Amino acid sequence: MAEKKTAAKKASGKTVTVKQVRSANRKPAIQTATLKGLGLGKLHRTRTLEDTPSVRGMINSIAHLVQVVEESK
Repeated sequence: MAEKKTAAKKASGKTVTVKQVRSANRKPAIQTATLKGLGLGKLHRTRTLEDTPSVRGMINSIAHLVQVVEESK
């Protein structure tokens, strides 16, 4: 039987806390989808996410809508 291989990714433990500070109204749909992908959607909501390159890229693409509140190691 073939064993199922799983990617054993080490969690670095680094996190980033993001807060939505502007509305997604009258913005392109891709920006709204990025907000939802980060777990945001309403003003003043915060999420603590794992600090990965993909999350950083999402934050950078909607930097005008969100604010990085805290970065921890």
